[in-house]
Amino acid sequence: MHEADPIYEPSVYPSEAAPTDAAETDTAPSLSTHTLRRLLYLAFVILAVMLLILLPPYISVNRYQRRIATSIGDSLGRPVHLDKVSLNLLPLPGFTLENFVVEEDPAFGSEPVIRANSVRATLRLSSLWSRRVEFSTISFTEPSVNLVHASDGKWNLESILLHAAHISAAPTAQRQAGPAPRFPYIEATGARLNLKLDREKSSLSLTDADFALWLPDPQQWHLRLSAHPARTDTDVSDTGIFELEGTLSRAPSLGQVPINLRGTWRNAPLGGASRFLLGRDAGLRGDMTLTANAQGTVSDSKVQAHLRLTDTRRADFVPAQPMDIDLQCLGSATGDFHSFEDLRCSWPPAGSSDAPIVALTGTLPDLRNPKSADLQLGTPGLPAATLLDWLRVASNRVPADISAAGALTGNLSYAPSPAGTLPWHGDLVVANASLIDPHAGTTSLVTGDIALHSAAATSPKPASKTAQSKHHKPTPPTADGFQLEPVSLALGGKDPATLEGHFDAAGCTLHLTGMASTARLMALATALPQLGDGLAEVLPTNRATGPYRIDLTASRPWGQPQTWTDTSPHAPAPRPHR
Repeated sequence: MHEADPIYEPSVYPSEAAPTDAAETDTAPSLSTHTLRRLLYLAFVILAVMLLILLPPYISVNRYQRRIATSIGDSLGRPVHLDKVSLNLLPLPGFTLENFVVEEDPAFGSEPVIRANSVRATLRLSSLWSRRVEFSTISFTEPSVNLVHASDGKWNLESILLHAAHISAAPTAQRQAGPAPRFPYIEATGARLNLKLDREKSSLSLTDADFALWLPDPQQWHLRLSAHPARTDTDVSDTGIFELEGTLSRAPSLGQVPINLRGTWRNAPLGGASRFLLGRDAGLRGDMTLTANAQGTVSDSKVQAHLRLTDTRRADFVPAQPMDIDLQCLGSATGDFHSFEDLRCSWPPAGSSDAPIVALTGTLPDLRNPKSADLQLGTPGLPAATLLDWLRVASNRVPADISAAGALTGNLSYAPSPAGTLPWHGDLVVANASLIDPHAGTTSLVTGDIALHSAAATSPKPASKTAQSKHHKPTPPTADGFQLEPVSLALGGKDPATLEGHFDAAGCTLHLTGMASTARLMALATALPQLGDGLAEVLPTNRATGPYRIDLTASRPWGQPQTWTDTSPHAPAPRPHR
């Protein structure tokens, strides 16, 4: 018999299988070197962040407060004061300066030129490994800045700008440090810019201002400003947005500083704009956009301005067709923007395809005193129909179906004058004037020309001895103002009636004589409501509809009712119109 083959089972060789199982059971799991390195880096990062968060409050840098204030003061050329300095490590290393104050030049007053509750100065990281510390950004939070304009034309920021011009600085965006420190990016949010005239603070200011200043080129600064015009003596809120952007370059004096500036005042309702400029609501509505460019130097620059008024009207009614104004002005700003010379304004702008309407030239010697201006206003031929449209914008009493013809030409000049006298002088003529009321027929109420001329003031002539002995009163002086030459009116008589008058600073006086009918007189009063105020009350009621002879005088002090008086023989007492 053959013996059976042996059967080999794992349990027969326990010495070979058992050691392997024991080794797998006793060995602990291990991490790779790469994983350990990543965990170590993460721990260092967490530790660094914790230190950056927890350590700054315990690090006192107040001992450097005087050094920091002195350093900033030296760069501005004005003494600087701080209440507290704090260290910040996140998001970037820097300092927070509390109650930051820059003193004013004593020649302009004692109130600080700059005051800010908080200023943050961010360090340039690359400068931390050098001996010279540089700031990348200096941020002001809700600072208050006083801009002072003295009566001699000087500005309080002149010394600061000149001091900065003599300090060598590298461009703000320069990546690598160089021999000169890089100029920081200076910004402000929620700022308030106050205007002071000499030592008195004006009611005008700019609020909610965002400001930025940097150095794109070693010889040139770039600035940007956006703010809301405001006025402290009124509650005006909607005044639009004022924006200014441009460049200033280095120069040995402020007057020689090259400038290239562009300013815009946009989205300004006329009601709010008038309250800002005048301190009261001028009763106008519409929208205003004003742009201006200045290029040259601070002491002598060419200025170009463009004023657009759209949907202009009075506040108390909406006319069928509001007025649009497109005015362009050119001139030269001199004396550090203290005065303006060679002013030339045109409406519409020069080069426009529209016919010229108005041209204005002159000078403004003192920006702070608009009444010091010397101006000349002229028109080469303004259609009378356009004048009538303007009258409809000014008053809702002018009928829509009244038509006018003719052309206005002339010139007016404005010059400073004594109180109580008109500063305007000149001559205006409406040639071949026509005014037709279709309800009173097709015949024009006005025939011929309408002429208005200056009436120069004359001294009173002394009375003669004979006149004095008879208690004769001396001849009264002739007031200045404008004289309305006799105007021919077709009022229903065989011969035309005549209207003449006088206008001065106190009011106006009109004299109407000749033959007229009641219907034509009332048609004239309807076509020109301001002329007809109170006319119906003085017309005779005991006569036929006419024509009959009239001799009427109207008197209207400015801002008061007009009174017509029947100056014909045996006329009744005058009755004022209210």
